[in-house]
Amino acid sequence: MSEKTEPNVGMFTLADPVAAEPPHPIKVPGHQEWPLPNGFAWVFLGAGNREITRPVIIADGFNLGRSELDKLYQFLDGGEYPFLTELHRRGRDVILLGFEERTASIMDNAQAAEAVIMETIGRRVGSTPLVVGGFSMGGMVTRYALAKMETQRMDHQTAVYFSYDTPHRGATIPVGVQAFSYFIPFPGNDFERQMNSDAARQMLWQHYDKDTGKIQVAKERKDFLAALNRFGGWPQIPRKIAVANGRADGIGLPDVTPGEVALRLDKIYPGTTFYTQAQGDDVTVAYLYRKFPEAEDTITTDSFPELDGAPGGTLHTYKILADAMKKFGATVDLRHEYVCFVPTVSAVAIRDIEKQDDLYAKIKDLDAGESELDDFLCSSTTTEHTVVTEELGSWLIDRFDV
Repeated sequence: MSEKTEPNVGMFTLADPVAAEPPHPIKVPGHQEWPLPNGFAWVFLGAGNREITRPVIIADGFNLGRSELDKLYQFLDGGEYPFLTELHRRGRDVILLGFEERTASIMDNAQAAEAVIMETIGRRVGSTPLVVGGFSMGGMVTRYALAKMETQRMDHQTAVYFSYDTPHRGATIPVGVQAFSYFIPFPGNDFERQMNSDAARQMLWQHYDKDTGKIQVAKERKDFLAALNRFGGWPQIPRKIAVANGRADGIGLPDVTPGEVALRLDKIYPGTTFYTQAQGDDVTVAYLYRKFPEAEDTITTDSFPELDGAPGGTLHTYKILADAMKKFGATVDLRHEYVCFVPTVSAVAIRDIEKQDDLYAKIKDLDAGESELDDFLCSSTTTEHTVVTEELGSWLIDRFDV
């Protein structure tokens, strides 16, 4: 590294827990593997099953690179509620769907979802209908695939579609953090590749464009939503259910006050500061500074709601960033580890997220018919994005039988 260049601190990604190293690794049992267009699948037969008879397809979520289904398995089964073990106990065949590139376009990865559905139907013994869905972005991939298949008159034989803290109305990563990924003077670093990917542009409610500096709905998101709408928006045949890691009472993260310092860096990127999102116009959300090559930038937003502290599934965005900086010698003042990643209203498809009143809506007091889902459950407490609690996991599995 030249002394005239800042260190490449961009060798990290904002992985959701689905993609993280499991805190307590468990042994992944034996399984079959299927190659698929743009992806692959691991197949685990249910208790007492010699062949696929009662299939549940679970799609992987968002991160950079190829799916690591061993980590996905351990995440889903190694926490508070052993989700996959319970499915196995009930005689369910679990098919984990992975992607060759998790940041690829949702439409491209939906090809893997379509293929695994047809492969499952072809290998299934009997006529038990499928359960199909996913965690986080995996819920969007499978939603799109099922809706497209119906439009093309393909018989997906799916009785239940489910999503687990999926950003149906969009996800949110602080735009100051997005801007920082491009501020690192190493073009093409992992963090930039993740933030500038097709999937990120399609998933995020607002995206920071590195070429124009504008903060707006990305063209890729507009195109994706238009394509989804051409297929009816949702699959119409299966029962549509979802769970949210956020609360339903309008209460967000109590310790995240709008406009406060979330993270300040020194030594490396000295004085660089990120602030929690506040309402208003010309609101500063980040001040970015680097020595080599010298540059500075102030990132501001207009007419944003208070996203960082909103009710929803959380992501330890600033802790990930702080830990990456510390590895390269920075001193950090970390005030807020977690911020909202998938607002509750987004996960249960009941309100949009660009207006403060909708973002903080008391869902429990709303008519459930406002949701585009047939049924849903919000967490009784704020929990981390995609974390499987007994409350959410057991509710979901109980509704796989229709």
